Amino acid sequence: MSLQADPVTATAHARRLTSLTERLSDRLANETLAFAERRPGDVVASLPQTQELTNQYRRESAQLRAAPGMISAAPEAERSALIKATQAFEAILAKHARAVEAARVISEGLVRTIAAEVTAARALGTGYGASGQAYQGDGRAITLNRSA
Repeated sequence: MSLQADPVTATAHARRLTSLTERLSDRLANETLAFAERRPGDVVASLPQTQELTNQYRRESAQLRAAPGMISAAPEAERSALIKATQAFEAILAKHARAVEAARVISEGLVRTIAAEVTAARALGTGYGASGQAYQGDGRAITLNRSA
């Protein structure tokens, strides 16, 4: 069932969701910049605030999907501002996702490189077999979680 709010309440809902969307967009844009500038520690430090904004956005969006009439009585300008903010958010979210994926790939590459170096170092001191060839090292002590 679709509930339609009065214009004042609808305007307040639209403004609150627009503001939340813009704040989350700004935060994600800043995080994307931090990744681009190789400052992932800045992203980690602000992660709790980003998660809180994300949870608020998810709750507000779910309420709006459940009752689209909540903002239907808001003035056209308020609804248009929300649509514009949402479109900008989606574009920023796509850039942010690419930055996070790039950081993940780089991080995994570093772990693989370190694991290969450790394995190579271990191989040097493992001894020789009957054929006179050096034994290959065992790199099982370092693993890479590929499920994340």
